[in-house]
Parts: sequence; C-alpha cells; structure tokens
Amino acid sequence: MCPNCRAFITTSDKTCPYCDFKIGPRAIEYRAPADVLGGLIPHARFTTVVILLINTGLYAAMALHSMQSSDGHGGIMDLDGRTLFDFGAKFRPAIRAGEWWRLITAGFLHGGVLHILMNSWVLFDLGTQVEETYGTSRYLVLYIFTTVTGFYASYLWSPTLSIGSSAGIFGLIGAMIALGVKDRSAYGIAVRSVYTRWAMYGLLMGLLPFFAVDNAAHIGGLAGGFVLAYVAGTPKLAGNTEALWRALAGVAIAVTLIAFAMMFRGMMAGATSL
Repeated sequence: MCPNCRAFITTSDKTCPYCDFKIGPRAIEYRAPADVLGGLIPHARFTTVVILLINTGLYAAMALHSMQSSDGHGGIMDLDGRTLFDFGAKFRPAIRAGEWWRLITAGFLHGGVLHILMNSWVLFDLGTQVEETYGTSRYLVLYIFTTVTGFYASYLWSPTLSIGSSAGIFGLIGAMIALGVKDRSAYGIAVRSVYTRWAMYGLLMGLLPFFAVDNAAHIGGLAGGFVLAYVAGTPKLAGNTEALWRALAGVAIAVTLIAFAMMFRGMMAGATSL
C-alpha cells in the first residue's frame, strides 16, 4: 500500500503509479532477517515469533518448576499461584516492596495452556500488522511500554496476582486505533473501525464472570498504546527519528533483560533461603 495515497501497489513498484510517490523499503525490511534459522521463522513475523518463543519457553520452565516444587504433582494445564509469583507475576505488595520488574515480567507469563494459546493466536496476527505499520523499533517500544502501563493500571486497581501478554496485545490494538484516528482516509476509517471493535469485544469478555480477566491491565495497555502510537506516528521514508526509535528499542530490550535477571536472582535467593 502506498504510504502517501494508500493505493494498492505491487511489491516491485519503486514509484507509486497513482501519485508518483517514491517508494522506499518497508520498515519491517530494515533488519532483513530472511535467513534466520534457515527460514524456519517467517520473515514478516520474525519479532512476533521471537516474543512467542520467549513466552512458550517461560511457560515450559514454569510447568517444570511447578512439578518439581510439588513433588511431581504440579499441573501443566494450569499453574499454581506460587509458581506464577516466583516467575514474576504482578503482585501489589511485592511491587511496593521494590520489585518494579514485575510490571514487565508479568507480560511474558501465562497461567494455563488455554491462556497462552489464546494470547499467542491473537499476537501472531496482530503483531505482524503492527510491525508492518510502525516498524520493528516502534513495535518493540510499544509492546514493552504498554505491558508496563497495563500492569501498572492493574497494580493500582487490584492487589492480586496478574499475568499475561494481553496487556501488550491491547497496547498494540490501541496503536492501530491511533493510526485510524490520525489517518483520515478510507483506509484509516476501516482500521479504526476494525480495531475499535476488537477492543470492545476484548473488554466485554473481561466482564463475563467465568473469565478470570484483568480488565485494568487491558485498559492500561490500550490507553498506553494509543497515546504512544499517536505521538510516535509511523516511520517516514526520509525521516530523522528512526535512529531515536532504534535507540529506544534497545533501551526497552535492555530494561526487559534486567527485569528478568532480577526475577531469576529473586528466585535463586528464595531457593537458597529454603
């Protein structure tokens, strides 16, 4: 799609045949990860698949931890609260005690097989759309930032344990709504309509009593994603802000790694004290 007039064009077009706008490489192509693992990871979904692999790996580690800590009687389908806490779930008393990193680690954890499958299904498609629209750097910043805003809203709302990638997922939905608000074309109207419905359906599901859903985290992620994406905008082919967003993405990754390092250090300290 032409970034200037939004007309449909081919991937081989160097100039839009409708408005003569010079077409540059898509933002998703800047990192060119075509040969990752011999093509096992799809090019267009590289970043999203990496996030999904991290989530899956953590879930496997939590399932193993649950079985070991309960002498083999721990559940794989649904994990116990102690395991979720040990791996960094959002928990107000712990965050108040200085464990700020739970606002990040909670977004990569899931409480059961159905939980992780549902979130992975949505993120697999949504993440690709957001990355193609905003570029890898903005995508990473959006995902980490909205995970924090989502679980901070949850922290303010409830003292109980909370986990799940849906805070970041709602942040990505908020980013697409922001795109629809800023783009006044027919394309923007369509995007706004689709993702507003996504947000409404997701929040309404959270009101159903048989879903243990943290709507505060969803609302916090949605709001954070909308605000950040509205301010950030989409990449400009000749813009001067891409270096800044790459730096911010690096900071987001670094802070996430620090958060997990602190989580593992806390786990080791707890195991030693036992």
